[in-house]
Amino acid sequence: MSDQIKTAIVTGGARGIGAAISKRLAKDGYAVAVVDRDEAFCADTVGTIQSAGGKAVAVGADVATEDAVATAVDRIATEFGTPTVLVNNAGITRDNLLFKMTVEDWDSVLSVHLRGSFLMARAVQKHMIDAGWGRIVNLSSTSALGNRGQANYSAAKAGMQGFTKTLAIELGKFGVTANAIAPGFIETEMTAATAERVGMSFEDFKAAAASRIPVNRVGNPDDIAHLASFFASEEAGFISGQVVYAAGGPAIG
Repeated sequence: MSDQIKTAIVTGGARGIGAAISKRLAKDGYAVAVVDRDEAFCADTVGTIQSAGGKAVAVGADVATEDAVATAVDRIATEFGTPTVLVNNAGITRDNLLFKMTVEDWDSVLSVHLRGSFLMARAVQKHMIDAGWGRIVNLSSTSALGNRGQANYSAAKAGMQGFTKTLAIELGKFGVTANAIAPGFIETEMTAATAERVGMSFEDFKAAAASRIPVNRVGNPDDIAHLASFFASEEAGFISGQVVYAAGGPAIG
């Protein structure tokens, strides 16, 4: 990889896991395009990176909208540098039991996770192929193995794994790898919202989760950022099409 080819895109980069990955890639020397639905949401992440001496830019885009993705990627490539790392992290939850789940709940979750990742990967891959080097990191979840109240999210995260393996097959000959990270319980705003939905305090919710995890703690966004950093590295070039469950122990559906 040329020293000049150092631009990364992180979707859903405004907070949580996406923010941690953005900051870690900036620490690794990448210029980071922090993408989120509202550009203003990215200000804290971008500001933190810049304050630490890194390079980052906020980009507002709905990853599930084709034109918005094309415009965002073209802007990043033109103004910020050829993107050769893509982290598809953007995601939402609309949890409910199957008989209560609406078509809108189903469609919105599948759209952001799967359609969004497809559109981003399709837009960015041409830049990677031209550069002869690229890294795609997709965020799956242990919910891909099944999780009560998450038929939509589980289907989306399982789909991310098949999508990742297919990208690895299609893009490998161009010097592009694709891997997926499947986090277990990570302490974020999203898991806090889940605790609220089930009527538990977040501290009790985390303690209950930690009691079921072999390492006896829940994860934090930096745990996932470290793994994303490895997958994005030069040294990870012989690892592609893999799904790593970062869950503090064996993943159990």
